Amino acid sequence: MRPKTLRKPFVPGAAVVAAAALAVGLTGCTAGSGSDDGGADAKGGDATASSQSAEPGRYQTLPEACRLPARSTVHSLLPGDDQQLSQEDASKIYAGQPDVTYDTDRRVGCHWKRETTEGTRHLALDIVRVVSYDPSVSDDDRAQEIYAGKELAAEIPSDGSATPAAPTPSTKGSPEAKGATPDGSTTESTPKSKATSKAKGGKKGAADTASPSTGASANPGGSTAPRVLGGLGDAAFLNDKLATADSGVHRDITVVFRTSNVIVTITYDQWSTDKTNLPQSQELQDKARSLADELADSLSE
Repeated sequence: MRPKTLRKPFVPGAAVVAAAALAVGLTGCTAGSGSDDGGADAKGGDATASSQSAEPGRYQTLPEACRLPARSTVHSLLPGDDQQLSQEDASKIYAGQPDVTYDTDRRVGCHWKRETTEGTRHLALDIVRVVSYDPSVSDDDRAQEIYAGKELAAEIPSDGSATPAAPTPSTKGSPEAKGATPDGSTTESTPKSKATSKAKGGKKGAADTASPSTGASANPGGSTAPRVLGGLGDAAFLNDKLATADSGVHRDITVVFRTSNVIVTITYDQWSTDKTNLPQSQELQDKARSLADELADSLSE
């Protein structure tokens, strides 16, 4: 018989080494799979975080600007001094002229004009819907930033401490009519403070704590100076300026208010060819404020 050949002892050892190598390989694959899962979790978390954007504004569209004010309101803002108009002329004047815009879901406007023997009155309406393209900033917050910039540019006192304006002259021969104070002391009597809040959120100033329906006439002391308005939208202010030109004198009333992500600007002015007969602040401010209240109610419906 041939003697049996013994198995070489290194074969089992090689098997052990191979098994160990296989185990290490499997461990490495497992670790790699774990890393991939972790990466997927991280990406999923980033996607969740990016999807948590700020709240959109209340308004997604805008109304037709020329049809927003009631026709009776436009009539009161553009009186005719008993001047008779044909039906065609009246329709043209009170219907208004729409502003040309490229996206009526983002901006609309309208303007009206009526000429009389005593001068001309203009009314303009501008409505802007603000959209924030920063996912961390809401439409409302972005609209407030824009509104605050307008208030700052107008130099509206932020503390509501505007001083009452002096009586506006309306008769010939007065010092103001002769040009001693060509601005009617309306804007010059106002302290020009550039310190204003960037986020007022509709706070009520001390100079305008009355109900919004009564307008400027309800201000303490009958103040007609530029000021922050309370009770109108989320934030609002009124500006009043008087200026002279070769063709006459004009007073410009501006009311700006924000409601959610919409900013409304009303510009109402009266021109007079007689420089001794200055347009009255009280009347113009009351009518502009009344229109602002009407527009705010219409937008909130």
